Amino acid sequence: MSTNAFPYKRVFVAGHNGMVGAAVCRLLASSPNVETLTRSRNELDLTDEYAAAAFFREEKPDAVIFAAAKVGGIVANNSYPVEFLSDNAKMAIASIQAAYESKVKRFLFLGSTCIYPRMAPQPIQEDSLLTSALELTNEAYALAKIVGLKLCQYYRQQYGAMFHSAMPTNLYGPGDNYHPDHSHVLPALLRRFHEAKTSDLPSVTIWGTGTPRREFLHVDDLAKAIVHLMRIDNPPDWVNVGTSIDVSILELAQMVAKTVGYEGRILTDPTKPDGTPRKLTDTTLLKGTGWRPTIELEDGLKTTYGDFLARQSAGVLRAV
Repeated sequence: MSTNAFPYKRVFVAGHNGMVGAAVCRLLASSPNVETLTRSRNELDLTDEYAAAAFFREEKPDAVIFAAAKVGGIVANNSYPVEFLSDNAKMAIASIQAAYESKVKRFLFLGSTCIYPRMAPQPIQEDSLLTSALELTNEAYALAKIVGLKLCQYYRQQYGAMFHSAMPTNLYGPGDNYHPDHSHVLPALLRRFHEAKTSDLPSVTIWGTGTPRREFLHVDDLAKAIVHLMRIDNPPDWVNVGTSIDVSILELAQMVAKTVGYEGRILTDPTKPDGTPRKLTDTTLLKGTGWRPTIELEDGLKTTYGDFLARQSAGVLRAV
């Protein structure tokens, strides 16, 4: 990142301990003219509108990159829909309102491509939003993210605030969550195949049929896209961030097995839910502004596994 191109001096990165927030902080650290503000969940509860308002009033950030979220995979989303909807909606509403009241110049809200309908035409364009029903397995989370996205759009429309959103596809990379039940598909597979290798298990069974197709973006590519969008004078209200390349879950499992060196059998369990059949983003809008991803999935898997091993060895592997 160039040291003279980023237009904001005091930037609040909400969710800096998460995978996305940490990647953004690493990138912003390369620009000496930027002061990054961070708060842990224990220091600042963003679901509390009064606490959020007090923080923005006292710290007065110039810009906000909102990567804070309660996240998880299919199991977590199915098990805790109340928390996934209420916590994420509260954080978004409280923070966006507080940012406007404290005259923040720029607010970039991070969502997810799960906001789009289950059966959206592929690849998914931004105007597919709210055209049909959502995927039930992550509906609660998606609804909360739609609230944040639309609230940013409405503040921009009604008050002229430069609030906008980015919708990344499935993410992976350093600092991912490897919880056995609450993690997303790629880190879950990486951990399972690693454990199968170390335990010399003859086979690994993956959820579902293995046929759904997913797109994966390295978190460092997302961080670069976020900074790129923050530099644009008139960005879209919301924009997809992805690679526009997908693989089946079975193909992903095979790639992960190869990465970790697991040589046993890979089985499928069709009794478990598949989720959305396909979720591939159309990134024409973002690419039209000059951004491109740079990290191939095979290369990203290798560095991510290296990070997994290093964190496990150090006793700091995230599994929450």
